[in-house]
Amino acid sequence: MRAVVCHEWADLESLAIEDVPSPVPGEGEVLIEVHAAGVNFADLLIVKGEYQHKPPFPFSPGAEVAGTVSALGAGVSGLQIGQRVLAMLDHGGYAQEAVAQAHEVTPLPETMDFETAATFPIVYTTSHLALGHRARLEPGEVLLVHGASGGVGLTAVEVGKAMGATVIASASSAEKLHVALEHGADFVINYAEEDIRQRVLDLTGGADVVYDPVGGDAFTASLRCINPGGRILVIGFASGSVPQIPANHLLVKDASALGFSLTQMRRHAPEAVEAAMHELLAWVASGRLQPLVSSTAPFEDFADGMRLLRDRRSTGKVAIRIR
Repeated sequence: MRAVVCHEWADLESLAIEDVPSPVPGEGEVLIEVHAAGVNFADLLIVKGEYQHKPPFPFSPGAEVAGTVSALGAGVSGLQIGQRVLAMLDHGGYAQEAVAQAHEVTPLPETMDFETAATFPIVYTTSHLALGHRARLEPGEVLLVHGASGGVGLTAVEVGKAMGATVIASASSAEKLHVALEHGADFVINYAEEDIRQRVLDLTGGADVVYDPVGGDAFTASLRCINPGGRILVIGFASGSVPQIPANHLLVKDASALGFSLTQMRRHAPEAVEAAMHELLAWVASGRLQPLVSSTAPFEDFADGMRLLRDRRSTGKVAIRIR
């Protein structure tokens, strides 16, 4: 089969498509003929050795795929050869075939195409579990989402709205904020031109929950406009700046900073991840969610898709069409 292969920690320019042996599913595993793979920020980190999961060389990046089941390992039930599915992986998705744990493989609704399905599981389950399981977002609360037009931020806008929150979306341009408004945001903040803290205070008097995949100045502003009893979700650091959290601000505000790791949830609470996936797909079927794939790159141009994400030129998600 053909796969994108990483032989050493380096930038994405060092990656190339090569011929490699097809994987074989072991006990409790499923072999998937990959039709599309989703591009995530973690893919950029894992090839540079900057992600918490460091696979042995050589390996392929890619943590979410969609395709058809081509083989079942021992002990796998509930899935059939030829069935359309999506799956989460630790790595290996940028390839014509990939192996996934059976409990992380979900049948696809007939109405969902492979590109949309391949970009769905990681970002939507992250937002669903972070907001519902970790921050316990309640209907009527104010949710502030940073990086609100990006892959994970836009899902937080949609999921927060589906959970009954008033959603404030922050992003760096009018074009990106327009996307957030189309996906349910009640208010928007252009943080390239406006002061986040002052705008939040003017709009709603404060935020109850902050969803922050950006870090840096956005996190600092969030501390200054969080309501008493508020929760700040630390999702990532797309700005490249990891904030140092002043404990005295949390004390004075009676607020909490909560880290959320989907990787940890997949390992220690797989049943919660599976339940979230099924509820999210039901929300898609009912029209409550409208996944956005803004760009699709052919397999041979996989690096172009990764660059779109790296350079922050995409909205929603980017897919790689493998077949």
